[in-house]
Amino acid sequence: MFRNIFNTTDSAENIFMNVLVIVIPALLCITIHELAHGFTAYRLGDRTAKDMGRLTLNPIKHIDVFGLLMMVVFRFGWAKPVPVNMYNFKHPKRYMAVTAFAGPLSNIILAMVVIFIYGLVAVSIGNIGSADTARFIHELFLNTVSLSIMLAVFNLLPIPPLDGSKVLFSIFSEESYYKLMRYERFGIIVLVIILNTGTFRDTIGIITGTLFDSFLLLARASFSLVN
Repeated sequence: MFRNIFNTTDSAENIFMNVLVIVIPALLCITIHELAHGFTAYRLGDRTAKDMGRLTLNPIKHIDVFGLLMMVVFRFGWAKPVPVNMYNFKHPKRYMAVTAFAGPLSNIILAMVVIFIYGLVAVSIGNIGSADTARFIHELFLNTVSLSIMLAVFNLLPIPPLDGSKVLFSIFSEESYYKLMRYERFGIIVLVIILNTGTFRDTIGIITGTLFDSFLLLARASFSLVN
């Protein structure tokens, strides 16, 4: 789905462009993801993200440098988590699950919108500047869709501290829920171990690729509207 961004035969300029074509979509995807968390929490009664200036489309507010680097190199990464105080919610478990699910959902919606727009303008892109410029714009669209889908799929895994764990844990009893949340910080160790297994990466890649192929139907539908 992605080409090697660090091909040793490329010039420094090409390597820079190859990195840029991943970094720009990554920044957009993580910004929308975290903004969705913060905005949903705010609408459900928690002002923490708003008071800390995280209800913004400014990607600098959401960047975790190491997480962004991981996304550029390995296609799996993360942003700086939006702070949420679940005790400000009227229904803490339920609203926390909704807030958590809002992030992956926003990425799916973003992917659908971008692929639809891509279908509308795909032909016109070829008329913009040089062939390299056209290829760069094509890749910006497609990488945004791919990364957004991958971010959604990855975050829906029921492994703390990923969003999927908060959704899954919400069906447990109060006692079990808060006990599991106390051990959430240890989930990152499990996550790192799993990330280093080829089977896991291949499985996520297959799921992402299947969804990407399905989303191409939207591009074809929008393409047919203008051609």
